[in-house]
Amino acid sequence: MRFLFRPPAAEATGLLSLPWSEPLAEWDPELLLEVPQRGISRHVVRFVASGGQVFALKEINERLARHEYRLLAEFEEEGLPTVSVLGICVDRPDDQEAILVTRYLEYSMSYRWLFSRPRGAHSADQLLDTMVELLVRLHLAGVFWGDCSLSNTLFRLDAGALTAYLVDAETVARHRTLSAGQRAYDVDLARERVGAELLDLQFGELLPEGIDPIAVADSLAPRYEALWNEVTHEEVFSSHEQNWRVAERLQRLNDLGFDVGEVELVTDGDGVRLRVETRVSEPGQHRRELFRLTGLEVQERQARRLLNDIRAFRAHLERTSGGTVPESFAAHRWLTEVYQLVVDAIPPDLAGRLAPAEVFHEVLEHRWFLSEQAQRDVGTAEAAGSYFRNVLPQTPKEVTTPSVIVGLAREG
Repeated sequence: MRFLFRPPAAEATGLLSLPWSEPLAEWDPELLLEVPQRGISRHVVRFVASGGQVFALKEINERLARHEYRLLAEFEEEGLPTVSVLGICVDRPDDQEAILVTRYLEYSMSYRWLFSRPRGAHSADQLLDTMVELLVRLHLAGVFWGDCSLSNTLFRLDAGALTAYLVDAETVARHRTLSAGQRAYDVDLARERVGAELLDLQFGELLPEGIDPIAVADSLAPRYEALWNEVTHEEVFSSHEQNWRVAERLQRLNDLGFDVGEVELVTDGDGVRLRVETRVSEPGQHRRELFRLTGLEVQERQARRLLNDIRAFRAHLERTSGGTVPESFAAHRWLTEVYQLVVDAIPPDLAGRLAPAEVFHEVLEHRWFLSEQAQRDVGTAEAAGSYFRNVLPQTPKEVTTPSVIVGLAREG
């Protein structure tokens, strides 16, 4: 057998003792983990823990495994929203298929699990919009998916919204750019698959009443075209509008969650033409800013929400002190006096149900709700206590973080 792993290779050392020579379907259950929120796969997929991390193992044809390994590695380096690949095992005995190893996407959920949640059910429209955004990002990078579906997508909560990640790259083809026909074909394939998946949810009584699976699936193409046109269209305006129109367009792209690359202005007889290179990587402006100030690594929308709270906290410090407070000083005090107090107060039996930054976001939402009811600012501490008593316990007990999965596996 041969193993091929990407850096850091140390992650793979704990996996080498697994029974790679045996069919994955026959591995001892004692070696495996159950991941409640996993999706449906056409291949044999198993989960294992090593070094405090969780990995997904998929048995697949060697040619497809090598293809998917190479593409996922490229996507990760480019910052595309996909799962992270660790390695492959090939040349297994008795002509067995290869095994592709990817890292478990922390706090991720399948579409079926999202619809089965007893609280905070996400609408089909929200899932579709999130998946369309993922498809636009991939197409901007010249990626033809060929099998875009809800089953091949994982979702993560990000300050109440959702972020989508590509999971399965078997059918992916990479081009320098995609033609309009290629994009339309990919969208049409997605429409067919999404329609079938929503019908399956309806049959299993998981789809909320009043949702027409076919109508929702048919809306995928218009949603896609609207977003594609928004991030790629060329604008024409007069020269005296140049400054504010350029700023407006760039802000609009940032608000949609896309990064901006090269900006080109072309002057001709019709006025000024604005061409913007829309970057395909995950937006990172707010994440980088929050990390610089606090050292916290969170998702983009979460970072934006936390930065807003830091700004409000800084304004409070300046009002009470009567002077200017440096941003770095305010961020440090906010981290220790506000954020960390909430995170440390999460009851042990509720830890791991949501990412800490998502818990903090929901506490802020709950604070606003309670303040509206009481017609006064109830404060973060009071809101956190109420949230931990009345809201967080409603989140399913199924764990969503590798450290908790590993812990439960060891206890069992």
